[in-house]
Amino acid sequence: MTNSVVTIDGPSGVGKGTLAQFLCCKTGFHLLDSGAIYRSLAYGALEEGIAFDNLPGLVDLAENLPVKFIENSILYREKDITSKVRTEEVAAVASKVAAIPEVRAALLKRQKDFAQPPGLIADGRDMGTVVFPHAPVKLFLTASAEERAKRRVKQLKNQGVDVNIRQITQDIMERDERDRTRKSSPLVPAEDALEIDTTDLSIEDVCQMALNKLYDAGLMK
Repeated sequence: MTNSVVTIDGPSGVGKGTLAQFLCCKTGFHLLDSGAIYRSLAYGALEEGIAFDNLPGLVDLAENLPVKFIENSILYREKDITSKVRTEEVAAVASKVAAIPEVRAALLKRQKDFAQPPGLIADGRDMGTVVFPHAPVKLFLTASAEERAKRRVKQLKNQGVDVNIRQITQDIMERDERDRTRKSSPLVPAEDALEIDTTDLSIEDVCQMALNKLYDAGLMK
C-alpha cells in the first residue's frame, strides 16, 4: 500500500492539516492525522490520571487507546473530544509523551493500519521517515516560529481565547526543540522529501506545489 501513500511532515502551525485535507479531497484518499492520535493519548492520560513518568501506564494506554475517528470527530470512550484535544495544554502534553520511544512503538502499528485502498494522506512528524519510509511522495513543510505563532494566535482569537503571542512563540520554539532532539523518531525531513517553506506562501501556492509532486509521481492524472 505504500505505493499510494503521501506523507506530510513538519512542526505545528506550518499548514500540514490544511494541505492534508485539500489532498484528500483531490485524491479521494484516506486521512491519517497522527497528531490527533498523540493528542488523544495525552487527553486520555490527563483524564485518567496517568502520570507522565508512569511508563507502563502510558504504554498500556497507547496499546489499547479507546479512540475512534469518525468523519471530522474524535471520540474517546465514545465521548466527543474533538475540541478538547486542540487545547494548548493537551498539545504540550502530547509533545512530551510523543518523545517516549516505547509510546511511539506502541502506536506505530495503529498508524500503519490506516494505509488502505485507494490510498492515504499521512500528516505528522515522522510519517516519511519512520511510519511510511517507502512512500512515493514525501512532503516536509516548514515556517518561521514567528509566523506560526501569528497563525495560532489568530486561530485562538477566532475561538474567543485571549492569548499572549510571546508565550505562544516560546511554546512553539520549545516544542520544536523537543521534537528535533528526541532520541526516537526526531522531527527531520526524509532524504527524498520535497521541503516547502510556507512562511511567505499562500495556501493556494502550497497546495499547487504539492499537487505538482503528486502528478509527477503518477498518483494523479
